[in-house]
Amino acid sequence: MSLPDVYSAEPIPAAAHEEVERLLKTADLFRYTAAEDAPVALLEAEFAELLGSKYALAVSSCSAALFLSLKALDLPRDSKVMIPGFTFAAVPSSVIHSDLLPVLCEVGENYRIDMADFEAKLDDVQAVIISHMRGHTSDMDAIMTLCDAYNIPVIEDAAHSLGTTWHDRNIGTIGKIGCFSFQSYKLINAGEGGILVTDDADLVARMVIMSGAYEHNWQKHKSRLGDNTEDLQKAFAKWQNQLPLYNLRLSNMSAAIIRPQIPELARRVRDGRANHDYVADRLNTSIWMQVPDKLAAEERAPDSIQFNLVDMDDTQVLAFQSAAQARGLKVQVFGASQDNARAFWNWQFIKDLPELPQTRAMLMKACDVRLPARLKKPDLDAIADVLLAAIQDVMAPTPAE
Repeated sequence: MSLPDVYSAEPIPAAAHEEVERLLKTADLFRYTAAEDAPVALLEAEFAELLGSKYALAVSSCSAALFLSLKALDLPRDSKVMIPGFTFAAVPSSVIHSDLLPVLCEVGENYRIDMADFEAKLDDVQAVIISHMRGHTSDMDAIMTLCDAYNIPVIEDAAHSLGTTWHDRNIGTIGKIGCFSFQSYKLINAGEGGILVTDDADLVARMVIMSGAYEHNWQKHKSRLGDNTEDLQKAFAKWQNQLPLYNLRLSNMSAAIIRPQIPELARRVRDGRANHDYVADRLNTSIWMQVPDKLAAEERAPDSIQFNLVDMDDTQVLAFQSAAQARGLKVQVFGASQDNARAFWNWQFIKDLPELPQTRAMLMKACDVRLPARLKKPDLDAIADVLLAAIQDVMAPTPAE
């Protein structure tokens, strides 16, 4: 059985090659060299238009976007920030780097925030980061209702969720700030890179300056309407020389690679969703595997598939992982992979790290397999066949003749 390469990204569009070549000839790689319309500035305008946000700021990574978002909120030192117990280590790291304290809430078997635990802990926090982890969106209606009632700002960690919608609204535009990734395993690939969006002029002005817009380079940042609005001008003037610079800028080279991929996004979302749902239907035929349903308001843009192992003990889980590996397919069991950065007990940089029994139980049975949008039906069948055969090996082996 021939398995596809699930780790290689799609080819970079030809238009990007041409723009990269132009930049190499001119050596114009710094975003603030041009008087206006540098590739990074054009990317910001195009991305804001894509999401329907007023402002976008391109930065070196989604982690940088999360950090700047927290710094822009200007919370007192040691303020508490709620995060889900299932996310990537960069999320609690951004909280720690911001001199704030992470508060972890439980996550259910569907990989989404446990709303009862979230609500119980909410009156003790000053901000919330919602990680749409692996593209699984929590109940944003309930979350925003609660956070608005408490007047708590919400940052969306949408690293995995570009193209996902909630009630037809783009994920990343529901909270105060939305943060996205251009790392190689995401739907738009620059190797590294990130971007954030917001409609708040004061917040974006603070983030632009802290990202590294020294002196008056903030004048080269615009709203998606194409000019510096009065609100934006006032905000920049207010914060000039008042904030530390962290120099988290994106380069023109990265923007040149990203921009030609934006027109490809709709196709990648469509194909990624179809691929996910096809494999999910096949896996759900097994009594030992279960792919959680999406929420009613959610339309996903997946680049991987997650599923739970049902009624299996730890030994059987590891045996399944080994059986798939023996057939050439890597299956990550989040809690069973040593030092996995998505397992909260490995975030030992958090002082007084709490125990989350519900989240731990989920992570010990939750599996992750790459499923790029570029795969075709024979590729999908090959992956599903391996997973179904591996589970059969462990749970219902064929008797030796």
